[in-house]
Amino acid sequence: GIIHSPFKELAGMPIQPTSEISAEGQIELFPEFVEGIKDLDSFSHIYLIYHLHEVRQSKLTVTPFLDKETHGVFATRAPSRPNPIGLSLVKLLRIEGNIIHVDYIDILDGTPLLDVKPYIQEFENAEDIRVGWLEKAKGEVQEKKSDLRFVDKP
Repeated sequence: GIIHSPFKELAGMPIQPTSEISAEGQIELFPEFVEGIKDLDSFSHIYLIYHLHEVRQSKLTVTPFLDKETHGVFATRAPSRPNPIGLSLVKLLRIEGNIIHVDYIDILDGTPLLDVKPYIQEFENAEDIRVGWLEKAKGEVQEKKSDLRFVDKP
């Protein structure tokens, strides 16, 4: 499918769904997949798995939005990845035909959707959580916006 959001440019968009500027959006599911969302509306939250189609570079070390130091890309959620796959947990509002209405979206308008999966707390209730280098950036994600650091520059 295709993800529709109010975010038309990479610069200035939210970097995570918990951002204060995340917004409502719609997932336009291709008609041939509508049967696959039967009973999805009984879940409150869903994962969106998508192709970061505007990423034109892949780096194994990056300086993420929430730090000034470089880290291995797999220790970040930076978009500049060997396989540019994005993951967002969003709130499911309602489903109308092939349109899934969601809230807390942080995805560029027009992004290709790869998959939808329901969030199931019992499956993902991790304990003794550590957040590594992000410990020093707690609380900053709500105000941080995307810039063009992961866009190839001429």
